[in-house]
Amino acid sequence: MQFDVIIIGAGAAGLMCAATAGRRGRKTLLLDHAAKLAEKIRISGGGRCNFTNVNARFDCYLSDNPHFCRSALAQYTPQDFIDLLDRHGIGYHEKKLGQLFCDEGSERIIAMLAEECEAAGVERRMGVAISSVASREGGGFALEASVGGLACESLVIATGGLSIPQIGATPFGYQVAEQFGLPVTRLSPALVPLTFHVEDAETFAPLAGVSLDVEARVGKARFRENVLFTHKGVSGPAILQVSSYWEPGMELTLDLLPATDAEAWLEERAGSEQLIANAMAEHGWPKRFAEAWLERQGFAGRLKDLVPKRRKQLAESLHNWRIKPNGTQGYKKAEVTRGGVSTKALSSKTMMANEAPGLFFIGEVVDVTGWLGGYNFQWAWSSGHVAGMNC
Repeated sequence: MQFDVIIIGAGAAGLMCAATAGRRGRKTLLLDHAAKLAEKIRISGGGRCNFTNVNARFDCYLSDNPHFCRSALAQYTPQDFIDLLDRHGIGYHEKKLGQLFCDEGSERIIAMLAEECEAAGVERRMGVAISSVASREGGGFALEASVGGLACESLVIATGGLSIPQIGATPFGYQVAEQFGLPVTRLSPALVPLTFHVEDAETFAPLAGVSLDVEARVGKARFRENVLFTHKGVSGPAILQVSSYWEPGMELTLDLLPATDAEAWLEERAGSEQLIANAMAEHGWPKRFAEAWLERQGFAGRLKDLVPKRRKQLAESLHNWRIKPNGTQGYKKAEVTRGGVSTKALSSKTMMANEAPGLFFIGEVVDVTGWLGGYNFQWAWSSGHVAGMNC
């Protein structure tokens, strides 16, 4: 079976690429080993699908070449995807920080992309296993698959990363890259909860479910969002964001009063009979968390008992609580994979491999990792569109 374009991976990037290539009149085949279409879109945002972020810029992405994503993001912007929703009559709303969610949930986004592919004449096969990929003499590619032999001029790898293996993630895309001599950067879980060492876990595991507004910092990265304490460590948006920058052995710093001058606040209450733990309720702290945290930091008693030196020490601890996580919860809980096919091996303008004409890589399989909040979907749409226009 001969096609102009074969796309392996029917997720966000693959669907966008297929629809774009099909609209150009390219005979396009979209394949996936999974039985269900776009499972990662389906579960995103708790089924509500945070499909883009209006603030998507190149500096919201991690990569060995942080400028690589500029071209694709400029060629297909968040507004372009919003326009697509408008054409389909799909409502959406902004939750916070530029995050856009579909009013009708993720199933409607999947249906829209499927409709776009169908209108563009894309042939789609699900549940297809691919046993080999090879270059053809004279150009193009030959595939051996469970549906028989396949051939194409252009081959697009849109197979995603290693995150969420329970819905079918595999290293297939990286293996294809390495087969064709493309380097793959170091892979690690990203946008993932962090785990505590045993002594910290013993103190804070009973507080699982407590959520606080914090500023989380790792190195130069800082994010103001909520932290959620779990039985194993910390999660929540602030932690997922900084986890992409965290490396084993690094400290995590939490500012537990990010909008307050803690020292001035404590000084105002210097003569108060109020218990320190009770005073923390003014900042939304549950009493059980305040008591556990203060005990761990060596503070107890009433506000009036804090001499100036101790007030200063408490303020410092509140703004700079240092924790050294012992790891992450791994790919099973990671939203994305950091690292991937090296951007040095790809054209930023087309997503084609520099040394393998006709071979393209898009989406999560590439070494481009976005922040939490719709950024990774926007990379999928942008990179998929660009490859679709050039494959």
